[in-house]
Amino acid sequence: MEHVNGSSEKEVRVWCDGCYDMVHFGHANSLRQAKALGHKLVVGIHNDEDITKNKGPPVFTQEERYKMVRGIKWVDEVVEDAPYVTTLETLDNNNCDFCVHGDDITLTADGVDTYHLVKTAERYKEVSRTAGVSTTDLVGRMLLMTRNHFKQGSSKLGQDHSARSPWTGCSQFLPTTQKIIQFSDGKAPKPTDKIVYVAGAFDLFHVGHLDFLEKAKTFGDYLIVGLHTDPVVNVYKGGNYPIMNLHERVLSVLACKYVNEVVIGAPYSVTKDLMEHFNVDLVCHGQTTIAPDVGNLDPYAVPKQMGKFMLIDSGNPITTEDIVERIIRHRLEYEARNVKKEKKEIEVFEAMQRVKLAEKCG
Repeated sequence: MEHVNGSSEKEVRVWCDGCYDMVHFGHANSLRQAKALGHKLVVGIHNDEDITKNKGPPVFTQEERYKMVRGIKWVDEVVEDAPYVTTLETLDNNNCDFCVHGDDITLTADGVDTYHLVKTAERYKEVSRTAGVSTTDLVGRMLLMTRNHFKQGSSKLGQDHSARSPWTGCSQFLPTTQKIIQFSDGKAPKPTDKIVYVAGAFDLFHVGHLDFLEKAKTFGDYLIVGLHTDPVVNVYKGGNYPIMNLHERVLSVLACKYVNEVVIGAPYSVTKDLMEHFNVDLVCHGQTTIAPDVGNLDPYAVPKQMGKFMLIDSGNPITTEDIVERIIRHRLEYEARNVKKEKKEIEVFEAMQRVKLAEKCG
């Protein structure tokens, strides 16, 4: 086995764990960085009971969260029902060399650092947290559903003057070409590959999307996902959609292991030029209603005429609207959860700042 630095050493197994609720590109980026520190990435996921006790009710069920993390391209193994506090025994039982987490802090209900044991044993490494997104922030966007949230890339929850936590309080997400390159596998289709194309909003990437993309991939070798722009999504979805802006949605979809390429700002109607440019063999759509294009035109008229269109059923009826409904239905619980988490993080951050100041002065 060749080590990541080129020398011949044993396989390095990296451990990450967490709630992975509302799995987003921030989670994926953390796992991408962790995977780069070794050969195999093992991800432990906490159960619903432990999360409810320590943070508040999760939005996704544990089964949904297990499936979502398995769908991330950098993940090699998933360990279900992982303990909330990471122990040395956990690492050893899974043959992992060390634990990796972002540079934010995770606490139990009693205010204990969940990584204190592995930190003390010097089997802990940190990677940079992805600025501009958090599960708390996404929940906040759905609770507020402000008209311009998808233009800002972050809700009031993360930008309000009272949200002072450096971890939950989100700065605006700033996309770069480098970040997109890091998420993309960079592989072009082979001449013999059958190319499948799907398009949509893929807002708040969830298990319904994951199951649909997995199903679509079975009809070909190379899957291309067209992502519609924010104004286009707002036209056919209405209300305050999309919850996540185009750049956020690009990274969320690119992190999926079934996806090979993304078309950023794809046309709503699938054109002949698009079909020919990407050499598309089949265009797929799920069971959701297809909204007509301007002029009451069928957006899939071209692939239908070419005999290259198929409606598929992933067997999973969950939609983005269903996820939002979960939040709205339990609004008070999630608002209380977010406030509690923010308060706890502020207290810990201020304590850390006092320690640093004391060390500097002493």
